[in-house]
Amino acid sequence: MPDLIRALPKAELHLHIEGSLEPELMFRLAKKNNVAIPYDSIEDVRRAYNFSNLQSFLDIYYAGANVLQTQDDFYDLTWAYIEKCLENNIVHTEIFFDPQTHTERGVPFSAVIGGIKAALADAHSQHGITSCIIMCFLRHLSEADAFATLEEALPYKDDIIGVGLDSSEVGNPPSKFAAVFKAAAEHGFKLVAHAGEEADFSYINEALDLLNIHRIDHGVQSIHSDTLMLRLKDTQMPLTVCPNSNIELRVFDHYDQHNIKDLLDYGLNVSVHSDDPAYFKGYLNQNFTNLCDHLPLSADDVVTLVKNGFRSAFIDDAQKAAYLAKVDAIAAR
Repeated sequence: MPDLIRALPKAELHLHIEGSLEPELMFRLAKKNNVAIPYDSIEDVRRAYNFSNLQSFLDIYYAGANVLQTQDDFYDLTWAYIEKCLENNIVHTEIFFDPQTHTERGVPFSAVIGGIKAALADAHSQHGITSCIIMCFLRHLSEADAFATLEEALPYKDDIIGVGLDSSEVGNPPSKFAAVFKAAAEHGFKLVAHAGEEADFSYINEALDLLNIHRIDHGVQSIHSDTLMLRLKDTQMPLTVCPNSNIELRVFDHYDQHNIKDLLDYGLNVSVHSDDPAYFKGYLNQNFTNLCDHLPLSADDVVTLVKNGFRSAFIDDAQKAAYLAKVDAIAAR
């Protein structure tokens, strides 16, 4: 199974670029930009990566993002993730970024998108990696703030394929952002939203009914509603599941309690992703390995999870077919 995991080409659809900030780069950028961080060493940072819930993670996540100041910083951050793509055989990636995390600190929107875009362009020219960029609204802020961010993004519409919704889930339901998602759809953006990781399955229903999304990020709480499970199966709505995240944030206490095998066996369109890998102890291959070490996943299950990632990507049918053919060729060997 480890050989299969390494050999299969993969799509990553649920990756927060700020969440790929490794401690080494955090320290380097903090020194370069003269930004104080509350850690004395790389080891101190890693020791702090023990979370009890989503909010305890977000507190550290936002503190770490303070070191990102210039377009070059965002290039370096994104390029470091591209190097992980090469290690993990990720051939297509759809990267989330949180502009509000940076613009509220005075970092220009243009610097954020410019650095990410340039690194992804180099990834394609040098390594053939295809990619999309998705801008997320921070749900702990107001919908008015989200509207302001949407307006700021419009000049870069050709560079941003979609909008999403992330940050503190509980107490910030999708319904809070129905109007801004409607506006984003009218501008032609694809729509995704985090729903049903820590909050209950009603957040998934709201994301479907009120935001009219194209993909659910996480969605593991769907298993608690028979009606929702049937709906997700019938529509083949993608669920981008992040196992390490679910464990680190105590959605499940142990890997052997994770429900991805149950969701897959029911016939849902679930796929595996790494979310915030620098903080959650592993990139994409490690997420697959952890699942296979603790759940009765077969080789066919792994192949299906990988293929679901490509099927759920925001790429055209010809590109999907080409990637799926590569998966089949590796699996056949």
